[in-house]
Amino acid sequence: MTAVLAQTVDSAYPAYLRCLDEADENGAIELALALLDGGVPADTVLLSLVAPAQAQVGQWWQRNEWSVAQEHAATHISERVVAAVGATVRPRPTRERVVVACLDGEWHALPPRLVAEVLRLDGWDVTFLGASVPSAHLVSYLHRHDPRAVLLACALPMRLPHAFRAIEACRRTDVPVLVGGRGFGSDGRWAHRLGVAFAADARAASSALASPVSSLAPSLVDDSEYPALLAARVELIDLVLDRLDLTRYSPAQIDATTADLGYIVDSLAAAVYVDDASLFAEFVGWLREVLASRGVPLHTVTLTFDVMAERLRDFPRAYAILRAESGYSPTA
Repeated sequence: MTAVLAQTVDSAYPAYLRCLDEADENGAIELALALLDGGVPADTVLLSLVAPAQAQVGQWWQRNEWSVAQEHAATHISERVVAAVGATVRPRPTRERVVVACLDGEWHALPPRLVAEVLRLDGWDVTFLGASVPSAHLVSYLHRHDPRAVLLACALPMRLPHAFRAIEACRRTDVPVLVGGRGFGSDGRWAHRLGVAFAADARAASSALASPVSSLAPSLVDDSEYPALLAARVELIDLVLDRLDLTRYSPAQIDATTADLGYIVDSLAAAVYVDDASLFAEFVGWLREVLASRGVPLHTVTLTFDVMAERLRDFPRAYAILRAESGYSPTA
């Protein structure tokens, strides 16, 4: 039976993608509800149809096959599908309250929304706080409602330093913390570095909540390189902008380039923060694919690393990370 249901979802998947491509909200909702009527469990519809489709949308944007507008429209449709599934299947809570939230500055709300809905289907009394919840407001909410646990989502590894501060703030409320999302690494390795329990997906989160959520001591390097790197952020961006030939850039392209340089510095700082060069290497691989798909010459990335490395000679860990990605060698 499970194999038959999986085949049903698999056969519906191309049609669901077409609905997203054509911005057909009604068609997407009808397709999902038809699967429910056919006996497919709601969590299967969410995790085997909506979730992989959203990942595919992200890949299309990354390869410049879809615009930001198309990606936003598809995300909105999938959010409506999740809402329709949740409204159709509404089990009464049989387990304790848990809170699900995105970290402050995190706007990728659909993945944690899927987690929240699956937890609800599994009997948990779920409060979903949505995107970009300021830590002070989250802490106040936890004090007021004292849930069994709080689940925090982070989609971008460059946000890990902010994630750790939010995690520590939540811990001071004595509410156990569970985290998830690509920002912590696909295997949760950066969550472990921060000393917090990690769930790879919604079902893993529900399983983890069934037992006491563990907490470990963080294994962060205690030094001054990370804050000093943040202090040099604006200077690093300006140094690179001074070396780039911006005469052919439109104002919008200059703004985008400045934003990209900020992401580079933030990802480098996060790699230093968790003392793991692979974080920056993964970001660079993603960045190169995004820029190449948009016709941006990749030598500008190497130039960026060279300029930053020259400035950061006195930052041994950041310097080594940049040198590894650019093949940079210091001049005499």
